[in-house]
This record gives sequence, C-alpha cells and structure tokens, in this order.
Amino acid sequence: MMRSMYSGVAGLKTHQTKMDVIGNNIANVNTVAYKSQSVTFSELMYQTTQSASGANAATGTAGVNAKQIGLGVKTGAINTAISSQGASQTTNNPFDIRITGDAFFIVSNGTDNFFTRDGSFYVDGLGNLAMTSNGYNVMGWQVDPETMDIKQDTVSALRIMSADNMTYPPEATTKATISGIIDKNDTNVTASAGKNMNLLIYDNLGYPYTVKFNIKNTTTEGAYVVSVADILDQNNESIGDISAMGFGSSQSVGRDTSLRLADGYAWDGNTLKFTDAAGTTDIYTYGSAVSDWDALAKAYNYGDDVETFKSFTFTVKDADGNVTENVSIDDVFAGTGIDVGGTTKSFVEWMDGDPAAPGPVMKAITAATITMDNVMRLNYDPLTGKFVGIGGQDTVTLGLSNLISPGTTGSKFEDVVVDFTNTTMFNNSGTSTIAASNGDVNKLGTGRKLGEMSGVSIQKDGRIYASYDNGMSKLLGQIAVAEFANASGLEKEGDNLYKSSQNSGEFDGIGVEVTAGGGYMTTGVLEMSNVDLSAEFTDMITTQRGFQANSRIITVSDTLLEELVNLKR
Repeated sequence: MMRSMYSGVAGLKTHQTKMDVIGNNIANVNTVAYKSQSVTFSELMYQTTQSASGANAATGTAGVNAKQIGLGVKTGAINTAISSQGASQTTNNPFDIRITGDAFFIVSNGTDNFFTRDGSFYVDGLGNLAMTSNGYNVMGWQVDPETMDIKQDTVSALRIMSADNMTYPPEATTKATISGIIDKNDTNVTASAGKNMNLLIYDNLGYPYTVKFNIKNTTTEGAYVVSVADILDQNNESIGDISAMGFGSSQSVGRDTSLRLADGYAWDGNTLKFTDAAGTTDIYTYGSAVSDWDALAKAYNYGDDVETFKSFTFTVKDADGNVTENVSIDDVFAGTGIDVGGTTKSFVEWMDGDPAAPGPVMKAITAATITMDNVMRLNYDPLTGKFVGIGGQDTVTLGLSNLISPGTTGSKFEDVVVDFTNTTMFNNSGTSTIAASNGDVNKLGTGRKLGEMSGVSIQKDGRIYASYDNGMSKLLGQIAVAEFANASGLEKEGDNLYKSSQNSGEFDGIGVEVTAGGGYMTTGVLEMSNVDLSAEFTDMITTQRGFQANSRIITVSDTLLEELVNLKR
C-alpha cells in the first residue's frame, strides 16, 4: 500500500478534529462565558530512507542530506482562549455577575470545587447563592461574628438568606440631637403654653415612643426653660409617671401675665355681678369702666416694675360708653379712686374686692410664679445668640432606664443623651425652627424598629450586603475568586465548569479577593461567549479545503494502485 494514502487518511482525521472544534465553537456562540478553542496541527512522523552524511575534506566529497518521507499530520494542540473576555449582556438581574479580569468564580457540588466564568446565579430554597444551570453552590468567605467583618478563610457556601439574615434586630435609642433656631419673638415660645417639640425614640423591643418637650421663654434675656411634658406610646397614650427619669427638677419659670375675675363674678363692661353659692346675686355699679383688661392685668402682675406700672393708663367711660378720660395707675394710687356701689375705693382696695364679698373681685391664675416639673434651664449668649449650655452642660440625659417596665424589675428603655449644641438664638422673622431628631450628628444611637430584608446588593469587590426597611444594612459574606498561573491549563468539565490540573496550578482552598488582581464584579450583567463568528467561518472554509485536498490524495493514490494492479493484464 502507498504511504501517501495513509498521509491522506491522517489529514482527513486531523481536519475532521478541527472541524469538530469549529462546530463546537459555533454551537456555543451564545453560551454564557464560553471560551472558544482553536486547533493547531503538527507533523506526524517521518520515515528515513537514507541518513544524512557529512562532508569529507580528505576525499573532497560533500555531505548528503537525509532522505525522509513524511507519514502525515496530527493534532498538535487544542488551545482555549481563556484570557479573552467576552462581550457584556445586560440582564438587570442583581444575581447575574460578570467578572472583569482573569479570575474565576468558585463553585462546589458539595464534594469538589470547580471554577467558572458563568455568573448566572440565583438563591435556592435554603437561601444559598447557587448556579442556575446545575445548582452548584457559590463559594466565598463568611462574616466573623466578633469583628462583623469578612474573615478570609477556607471558602464555604454563601447562605445569604438564612433566617438570621432575613431580619435586623431592633435597638433602643441612646442619642438625640436638638438643632435649629430659637427666635425670642416667636409667639409660640413666649406664650404661656410654650413651644412643643417631639422626639421619636425606640425601646429595646423596637417599639416607637414620642418624647414631648416644651420650650418656654423667661424674663431673663437669652434664658429659656425646657421641660419634658410626657412620653406617648405608639397608640398616642401616656406611659404614665416619668418623674423617675430625673430630667431637671421642679423650677419656677416666671410670672403669669393673665388676670381673670374670681369665681362667681361677672362683668358686662359697666356692671359687676357676684353670685354666691346659694344663688344670691350682688350687683356693683361702677362710675367708670376699664376697657383694656389684658393690659391692666399685666400692669398688676408686674407691679414690681414701678415705672412700667405707673406709666400704664386705661380708658374711663361714662354710662353711655363715651370716653371721658385716660386715667393712669399712678392717678388711681394718688387717690382718684373708683366708685364701687357709691363707695370710693383706691385701686388696691378695688383689686382686693369688697371686704363684704367672699373673695377678691380680681384673681390672677398665679399671683407670684409658675412652677413646672422636669425642667432645665437653656441659655444662650444674649449678645451673640450662641448656645451657652443647658443645665450648665452641652448635653442632658433622659434617664429612661429608671422607668421600670410593668410586670418586670427592669426597663425596656436605654438612657438617651440629648445634645443641644447645634441650636442658636437668632432673629428668624418670629419663627423658631428648633426641632429634635433621634441619633447624634453622625446618626449613631438612633435606635430602630425590627427590620425586614428589603433587598440584596453585591459590591464590586464581591461583598454581599442586605438592606432592611428600618434603614440598616448588613454584611452577609463575600464572593471569593480563584486565580491560576496558567489558566489555559484548566480542564473543561462541561456545564461551563473548569477543574484545576497539574499544569494550571493548584487551588489553595481559600482564594483571593477579585480586586487583588485589578479585577472587579458587575451585577446585572453576564459575560457572553468570546466566539468570533467571522473567524470561525473563515477557519471552516480553510478546513473544508484542507479536508477536500486530503481526500484527493486518497483518490489519486487509489488510481495509482489501480494502475499497478492492471499490470498483470
């Protein structure tokens, strides 16, 4: 038989192998993260019919090259373009991940570790991050419970939606911040009721409460009083006695500026009537009428300010309501007097009432001072408006831990440190913006309710975070990756998986962080196949022609053998 025929057969086989590789590439043109392959040929072997001989200087004969006849072709190598990155395919699925760089995801079937560039993942019924194609677990590093940071140790399955991770525990509020402007001309601040301010806090169980503060001015410039009026639960009901929390003390906060008729008295502008408990009514007729009761009340209550007291005037009207004169308080004291039932009385006598009556005609709500509980003094520099202190300090503490919870021997609250340093006393067109918020300026110690998981995000470095509806986030783990000295040496295992080999380098069981090699992860994106169809079709043409040419070798060799057989004829 002719050697050329066997060379043709070898050529057909190797071109068939190349065609198989091309066909596999084209078949996987849309396979996630598929890496294309290419075939290189090498000579099979040679038959030496005559060895080479060297030149002979003595005889003058030249050397002769060896006579070798090739016996065909073989597959030299099948290379994988494993370092060539495929294009991106956007999926918007947060668990679809693309690696930029040369690293590989680490996945496991429970026994062996495999490596893949296929980042199409999902969360299975047990909460594990796994491959969608075969359910292999994605491997990574867990969170150290002591440091709450990633511990880079032997990789393990990432169970990101365990029962512990589905909720974020509640926490009691421990800090609060008061900020904004107090305007001394704000009518809410100057009113007897004061300005109300609410602070939201949480207890250890995550239940919300509202601490109701009250801010009121004093007669001293730049000085205010802050009190805690009540604490309400989420049903807007008071939790009861809060005196044990020890906020401030019981203090005098100023004099009342209101004045009213004593019980039983009625005034219609000119006639004063008194009705006793038995229903008997006495009528007092005044020769003149006071028209500005509010102003008179202020003058009376602030009578210790002599100049203000003396300068005050009020209007006197006759029986027909006509103004007859403006009489000053000083004139009343001087003896002008007021006619009460035909008897002239001085102003002081008139204010104290008829000696025969069961009580004074006029009565202040509090004749001297107003006293409030749970009060602290809040001070500002009257020249600059800057905060000076509250109770002599920058902060005050609500001793809520002293409030014993019903049915227990302890408290479900933590003490709350309230910081007032971010407040000022400036002109703000009569409007105060002072308000309370839980947490300090860095939003620490805010407290929180129980949080339900509302989302999961994967960072560029592979760290997985959960977000919760109470505003918190939690580190769940980190996706580890593997890198190899010779990634082309990895063996394909099907299902988009690779396995380490002696020529790729071994996996140490720990892996590396993807950013260590300059790479990163992108979510919502998958890596596509890196098959170049134009190159594959070109290779298909050359392979077809090579196969065709090799078949011709067999055909021609067969014709030569036929001629040899025909010699016997």
